[in-house]
Amino acid sequence: MASLHLVLRLLALASALILALPIHGLWRLLRLPSPWPRRFLGLCARIVGARVRVVGTPLTRDAVILANHLSWIDILLLADSANAVFVAKGELASAPLVGWLAGLNDTIFVARGDRMAIGDQVAQVRAALGPRPVAIFPEGTTGDGVTLLPFKPALLAALVPPPAGVRVQAVRIDYGDATRDLAWVGDENGAAHALRVLRRRGRFTATLRFAEPFAPSGDRKAIAAEARRRIEAPSP
Repeated sequence: MASLHLVLRLLALASALILALPIHGLWRLLRLPSPWPRRFLGLCARIVGARVRVVGTPLTRDAVILANHLSWIDILLLADSANAVFVAKGELASAPLVGWLAGLNDTIFVARGDRMAIGDQVAQVRAALGPRPVAIFPEGTTGDGVTLLPFKPALLAALVPPPAGVRVQAVRIDYGDATRDLAWVGDENGAAHALRVLRRRGRFTATLRFAEPFAPSGDRKAIAAEARRRIEAPSP
């Protein structure tokens, strides 16, 4: 049954891509802002079993979104709910198919771990602010859904000084009872994780809690600390 679920989901994902690409191409040909990468990613989330529950009001422009990170499903959900673009490690750009799809959603690729390039990375993030929210996973890696890892605030230097009108919105992503099945495990590679998720039977509720936005102030560490406080705050 697990293999059957995998095949059916892969076929559904391929069909969604085949349908979305020509429509996206037409939008681009007409020089219109295309909603189709966002819609495609949202559909992918549902194909892998997500029932999406959004709590709070997502900002859809002039924002930096800071969220905990459990799985590649997080990207599908945030793209769909907030029309976000993402900051991702540079090596993803050359990954077969995945890198190309990420490029269609205007992903910002950065060389993580390269301290000499941090100034350019900050400039990339700052330049992208405005038309769509920029989503950053400040843990810098995936967690187990139970413990929030230390934040790496280097890229938040893009908010110092804060660009006019830009706010920060913290988001807590929660997969409930399915967290153990969906969260990335240790040194599991990307392909193994994707296959494990696609083989999983049934549906799950993915809750995205969008906290009240705040205006960035202070240095990058202060901004990260405030976002962390809001992610960790008990649910109302």
